[in-house]
Amino acid sequence: MATEVKVPDIGDFDEVPVVSVLVSVGDRIEKEDALIELESDKATMEVPSSHAGVVKEVKLKEGDSAAEGTVILILEDEEEGASDEPKEEKAAEPKVDEKAAADDEEKSGGKGSESKPSAEGYGNRGGDAPASNAVVDTGSSKFHASPSVRSFARRVDVDLRQVNGSGRKGRILREDVEKALKGQAGPAAPQGKAQGGMGIPPIPAVDFSKFGPVEDVDMSRIQKISGPALHRSWLNIPHVTHNEDAAIDEVDAYRKELDTKAKDEGYRVTLLSFVVKASVSALKQHWQLNSSIHPDGDKLIRKHFYNIGFAADTPNGLVVPVIKDADRKGIVEISKELGDLSAQARDGKLKGDDMKGATFTISSLGGIGGTSFTPIVNAPEVAILGLTKYWMKPIWNGQEFVPQKTLPMSLSYDHRAIDGALAAKFCAQLAYLLGDPRRLML
Repeated sequence: MATEVKVPDIGDFDEVPVVSVLVSVGDRIEKEDALIELESDKATMEVPSSHAGVVKEVKLKEGDSAAEGTVILILEDEEEGASDEPKEEKAAEPKVDEKAAADDEEKSGGKGSESKPSAEGYGNRGGDAPASNAVVDTGSSKFHASPSVRSFARRVDVDLRQVNGSGRKGRILREDVEKALKGQAGPAAPQGKAQGGMGIPPIPAVDFSKFGPVEDVDMSRIQKISGPALHRSWLNIPHVTHNEDAAIDEVDAYRKELDTKAKDEGYRVTLLSFVVKASVSALKQHWQLNSSIHPDGDKLIRKHFYNIGFAADTPNGLVVPVIKDADRKGIVEISKELGDLSAQARDGKLKGDDMKGATFTISSLGGIGGTSFTPIVNAPEVAILGLTKYWMKPIWNGQEFVPQKTLPMSLSYDHRAIDGALAAKFCAQLAYLLGDPRRLML
């Protein structure tokens, strides 16, 4: 009996590009086996199978778009699939031809057959190729890249046929294109004057094995996805960081009182809950920090909602879940949601919708240490608040030094939307609110 396997609920995405098909006709799969990979702007997600059986027909291919309810493939019972095994094996033969096609591509690509590993393996627009236009063959089947990567390559004028893919099965990722972009005027450029993307000289490759044992370790999937986005934000946003201290003796005493009761109900009340609450109040008074720069560059988009993202550490790297409508929630509700979202993040169970829509982000290193740092603004947001470990600071009260529990705060902001005076006012207001928990109730 044939069974259609469809894309399940993937949040509020209308359509998401298929970046990899992980099964072929004739494959035997079990329930929960990964079938395809979908890639949004926030993350790459594997779609598992809802049934077990033998793949009879695959309905999607790389480059297609999928949404909830889209048919991925058709399965048949293993008994039926077994009788068709010879046909399936025959259907799998073109994989050899694909390898041959790749060999042909190398032969026809000139210097493509001389590709080198690691940082030296990226092509350039020098040599025999015309320097004016690097053609991006977005319809070629001889390389694998998602539509978003093809579009990006087209915008920055990189020939994908000259790029070595570092993804699954040689798939070209955005960072591969960016590395190729940096290397386009690299070692093969005339007169040896290397220039990277956006006129920035590339970092020269170093053979570290000359100095001792080395090994290449793959970055996590989250790092591969978030890295280019952070790099883009760092290059496009004029960052400034303002540092401020907040006295939190009274807030922390109140937090401990609430946390004692919360433990009995299965959740915790952390200082971050109070910072989220205080941030919303300060954002209401200084709305520019809750805005985004309009695409035309001469207006700000004022947002009348307050969704607070927070960086959560997971075994695979940092992710940023979002507390929606934080202005409508109290300390207890915020604390419970922080705990639930953090647990889902650690277990890899966050949905795409859980990480979308933030208007302001908080990155807390308080459980680790530090006195200040420069968090990178997560565009299209215009500000991000960094927290480090609180410490006892000696404060002169006019007669003597007294200990004061102090929370260091680092606000990075987009100087195009926020000037230094506004940033200082925001931080001063935040410190004032955290100085007394009663102020958060006003």
